[in-house]
Amino acid sequence: MARPRVVIVGAGFAGFHAARRLARIARGRADITVVNPTDYFLYLPLLPEVAGAVLDPRHIAVPLAGALPGVRLVLGEVDDLDSAGRRVGYRDPTGKRHDLRYDRLVLAASSVNKLLPIPGVADHAHGFRGIPEALYLRDHLVRQIELADAAEDPAERAARCTFVVVGAGYTGTEVAAQGQLFTRELARRHPRLAHVPIRWLLLDTADHVLPGMQPRLSATAEHVLRGRGIELSLGVSVKEASADGLELTDGRRLRTHSLIWCVGVRPDPLVQATGLPLDHGRLAVDEYLSVPGHPEILACGDAAAVPDPQQPGRATPMTAQHAVRQGKLAAGNIAASYGTGRRRPYRHRDLGFVVDLGGWQAAAAPLHVPLSGPLARAVTRAYHLTALPDGRARVAADWLLTALSSRPAVGLGLVTGSAAPLETGAPETIHA
Repeated sequence: MARPRVVIVGAGFAGFHAARRLARIARGRADITVVNPTDYFLYLPLLPEVAGAVLDPRHIAVPLAGALPGVRLVLGEVDDLDSAGRRVGYRDPTGKRHDLRYDRLVLAASSVNKLLPIPGVADHAHGFRGIPEALYLRDHLVRQIELADAAEDPAERAARCTFVVVGAGYTGTEVAAQGQLFTRELARRHPRLAHVPIRWLLLDTADHVLPGMQPRLSATAEHVLRGRGIELSLGVSVKEASADGLELTDGRRLRTHSLIWCVGVRPDPLVQATGLPLDHGRLAVDEYLSVPGHPEILACGDAAAVPDPQQPGRATPMTAQHAVRQGKLAAGNIAASYGTGRRRPYRHRDLGFVVDLGGWQAAAAPLHVPLSGPLARAVTRAYHLTALPDGRARVAADWLLTALSSRPAVGLGLVTGSAAPLETGAPETIHA
């Protein structure tokens, strides 16, 4: 008999762990193919430390070819699904179109930046979803401090030293925390900025940071951020953005060249393009991760509205913890469909959250036990090292070097060249 063909779309947390688990179960008895735009799995939770010049981006990018032995990697963007013919269509990096046929399909496409219909945001905000965006932001922060040092106009200097992050969730809070420490360190190297405030603002329509998390976790983060001088503007958002400033919904106007968009994410456009049933914009699946009417198609991670057994009637949130578990379950259920193991429904136990606030500060709630300060910092870093599939020694070395010395302050020339815009992540020219 021909070996079953399994195609996995996406190599984020769900797709990566689905491929890894299935390869170990199948042991060469299946043809497993992963289709992904990049040749690496990105450990997203540490991306703010790339923007803050703490980590080398290569150390949180796990090469798929080495991490997934026995799995074929195909570089490309899947944009077409023929469920009747069991075929996916994709476009490779050169623009050529190809088809892949499958016996089992796992749809695990990662999420993309969430856009809101706010004038000027798509043109002037900096997205934060991948390595190009993080590297661009790091370059941008360096460039703004250097331009502030060169400015003769006090108003222009103040604008260059003002940074606005929209979205006080997990990512936005960490970006603001890391960014503020980085720019403060940069400014100390420029004597002309000795008396110029380095101003960071964190905005959210919610009435507290880290909405949806434990109140003590939120309170800890707020205390640390306010203590560092980061301005928390809660219940507020952006009304309009321009190249040199923005207007807030509370009527304030800010001069700034730095609008960092961390509002949230939405499913990949592929989800709607599949023509499969949707549940609030995500693929509808049952507790076994199967798409209704298509037992050969499974969906997981940010692409799927997986029923949450702990909150009946609701789908699991779009987090890495759920994505990892769902990816592994998808692999097990595919193997079960071929007679190996038993098909299982999705179940989970919340392990809590960790939020890195930079320096020696963090907020953590492992198994719902609230922690703060250096102990939370140690727990946070231990969690990330455990969760990283590869490169732990390199990440630990970066942390040690940053603790013993200063952060690199050299721009890579990205600000006036190719950068990652908010809407698509495709290269375009953005100027300082």
